[in-house]
Amino acid sequence: MPSVERAAVVVHSRKDVSVALGRVRAVAERSGVELLFDGEGGNPDIAIVLGGDGTMLRGLARFLENGVPVLGVNFGRVGFLTAIKGDEVEAGLARVFDGEYRIVELPTLELELDGQRHVAVNDTVVTSAELGRLIELQYAIGGEDLGVQPCDGLICATPQGSTAYNLSNGGPVLVWGLDALVVTFVAPHTLHARPLVVGRGVDIVVENRSPDVPAAVLIDGDPVANLALGEGATVRLAPEHSRLAILPEQTFFTRYGQVFGPGEDGR
Repeated sequence: MPSVERAAVVVHSRKDVSVALGRVRAVAERSGVELLFDGEGGNPDIAIVLGGDGTMLRGLARFLENGVPVLGVNFGRVGFLTAIKGDEVEAGLARVFDGEYRIVELPTLELELDGQRHVAVNDTVVTSAELGRLIELQYAIGGEDLGVQPCDGLICATPQGSTAYNLSNGGPVLVWGLDALVVTFVAPHTLHARPLVVGRGVDIVVENRSPDVPAAVLIDGDPVANLALGEGATVRLAPEHSRLAILPEQTFFTRYGQVFGPGEDGR
């Protein structure tokens, strides 16, 4: 990639990363890179995120429209989407500012609801709006009705989102590069509801069939609406792609092994 001239900076909203930010400023000064912060324009070549996967999602969503690649320095807990460890910020960013990075194109989700369109980077979830209450969801995939499923909710996740809420509910991990989404139920009250991997051009329609429990619809963890009895939403792969920047030697499988693989003691 070309060397970086301007880099936007996105920081963790709840964690103090001021020390790390000072280290980023020092690297940028040595590399001749202009740093841009919230509210500043300047058409950045890349966005640098100081945080974990939640901050990465915010950065990927923020720069989705203008196609700026987003690279993460991990100051969170898991940091699966990040490329550089927090204690390696100087060496890692020096390489990035010199153009030593590559870009992975990742699909996003489109949610149609009440005539409005929303885009999710990670996942879209339909769940009970009342904590602890069972919900009944009717769902159809590709125009074929698959019945009503009592459950705690339904997740539609992108490949990058498949290692989050989807994974914790037993859904499969989708490798970066797949143009697909995964549909996974949360605590289904049956032994027969299994996760499904769905390709581009296929709609997932979810309708609330619970007479006395509203369904909450969430985009990347943020609530956007409630569904009353008979109301529904449609989810599909969106035309937009988020752009994740990583170091040249990194692959999905190296990140997967580092984050989800056995520790040094083999467990």
